[in-house]
Amino acid sequence: MELTQDQGFLLEPQEMRILEVGQEEIEKVSKALKSPTRLKILKILRKKSMDVSRIAKALGQTEANISAQIQHLQKANLVSCRYTAGDHGVRKICDVIVDKVIINLL
Repeated sequence: MELTQDQGFLLEPQEMRILEVGQEEIEKVSKALKSPTRLKILKILRKKSMDVSRIAKALGQTEANISAQIQHLQKANLVSCRYTAGDHGVRKICDVIVDKVIINLL
């Protein structure tokens, strides 16, 4: 797999990132994944890192709503975010950190 660059973010090839979920986290991850908006966000972020305003624009939603949805994904350890300087303040850049979720029922 090659390195790609899109809108200033360098995306590196990675191995499969797996999140194993135990009984304590099942509800949190399930709630995060049941939202159609959150699933769309994950799909977008699988392709490239993106800031909240670009995600909001891509989905036709407000930045406040997308920011709230991102928080749910972060709490479930599906997305990570970092802050960088932007043209008009600080930008919150988001990345998917999981390719696969395994649920352990034991």
